[in-house]
Amino acid sequence: MKILDRYIGTAVVTGTMLVMLVLLALFFFIDFVNNLNDVGKGNYNVLRAVQYVALTQPRRVYEIFPLAALLGSMLGLGWLAAGSELTVMRAAGVSLTRLMLSIMKVGAMMMLAVMLIGELVAPKSEQYAQSLRSMALTSQIALDTRYGFWTRDERTFINIRTLLPGGLFSDIYIYEFDDKHQLRVATHAAKARREGEQWLLEDIVQSEVKPSGVVTRQLARAQWNSLLSADLVSVVLVKPESLSSWDLYKYLGYLRDNGQSTQRYEIALWNKLVAPFTTGVMVFLAIPFVFGSPRSVGMGQRVLVGSLMGVGFHLFNQIFSHVGLVYNLSPLFCALFPSAWFLLLALVLLSRPYWSRLAQIVKMALPRGFEPLLPP
Repeated sequence: MKILDRYIGTAVVTGTMLVMLVLLALFFFIDFVNNLNDVGKGNYNVLRAVQYVALTQPRRVYEIFPLAALLGSMLGLGWLAAGSELTVMRAAGVSLTRLMLSIMKVGAMMMLAVMLIGELVAPKSEQYAQSLRSMALTSQIALDTRYGFWTRDERTFINIRTLLPGGLFSDIYIYEFDDKHQLRVATHAAKARREGEQWLLEDIVQSEVKPSGVVTRQLARAQWNSLLSADLVSVVLVKPESLSSWDLYKYLGYLRDNGQSTQRYEIALWNKLVAPFTTGVMVFLAIPFVFGSPRSVGMGQRVLVGSLMGVGFHLFNQIFSHVGLVYNLSPLFCALFPSAWFLLLALVLLSRPYWSRLAQIVKMALPRGFEPLLPP
């Protein structure tokens, strides 16, 4: 049975990778065209735009993985069905349950892959892409190191150690020099945010160098007039979807400690935790399109309906997250409900009579002229 598992797994993985390459090529072109509007600003040229878009592709892989898993599983299993290999397996005594188990084994591998991409690869790649883009678009950022961003504002040097979602900075060091290049004031602020044309610093420790010695004082908050552009905030802004689950969890603690709204970030966290389960549901949803559909249904018909289902799930998942924000629904419910609903749909479609009903519904929804693509 290990040979059978490997054979089915190879077909499913090959189909998924093929679909993923096609989707990535499409999204790469779209993202590149969108970035052409910024080419020519600062040092941002075509080569840097290509580099930026390439670095954001791991995030795209993570976002479209469920759709690729659905279409790729349908494609791989369709190859086996078209060659009557699935029929031979059934005739050899392999039960439908055993075939489904083989398919879900490769589904489990895909679930692990999407978890690793979402937690380890995509956050680092996305943040690195944003930093490269910000350094190219604005000349205020001089250096990006492992200790954060360094930028210069006339005779003031600013070190921002941590960039947080929502346009917030934390762990900021400000060094002010006089016209003789001697340090005059050193300031450390725990947090900073922009309010209008000024910056608001919080939890400040400031040391002023005087001829008589160093004077240190502490302030709860203070306004800071700086030429540091507001564009800097937008270009290095960290989106919650770009963070790992652990970073989101830590940031949620920061928001709760400061009495701020956490709904959006809780939904983002639960979406990340549910993402492997979503991929498994999409693989499972491909099974009815192969085993539960009549033999008269061709591969093109399966792919058409499966594509509609996959795109429908992606839109439904995105819309339901926004609905949860508007109506203050449970973040876990918002993340889990779309996947659970499509899992129930897959279980229903495993019963052969429901395939014809689904085909009739889709046929009614399609424009005139598409009817030949669907089974009678």
